[in-house]
Amino acid sequence: MQGSNCCHAMKNRAMVVALGCALAAGPAWAADAAAGRAKAAQCAACHGPNGIATLPTAPNLAGQNATYLVKALRDYKSGARKDEMMSLMAAGLSDADIEDLAAYYSGIEITVKRPAS
Repeated sequence: MQGSNCCHAMKNRAMVVALGCALAAGPAWAADAAAGRAKAAQCAACHGPNGIATLPTAPNLAGQNATYLVKALRDYKSGARKDEMMSLMAAGLSDADIEDLAAYYSGIEITVKRPAS
């Protein structure tokens, strides 16, 4: 009987850990890509209207991983990541705005071509 309780406790811990990991990734199901597209208009000057950068110093955002984008924007907003322009842009974003932008940019399909040799 004691062994059975041990296994049950371990299964419960495993489920709690799995749930915690899923929640830590963020509520991607709540993000609104259409709202992100509308919000992305302010990003277009540097990152392009479709997430392909127009400036050589700005990264392409099209097809980027949503989790990465959320973390980067939250880090710019909090000051954990430093860039004068991005810190200013992220300062006014809500958590929902950040998730919506990430959903929009991560949802853009891109094609990668091998360079000609």
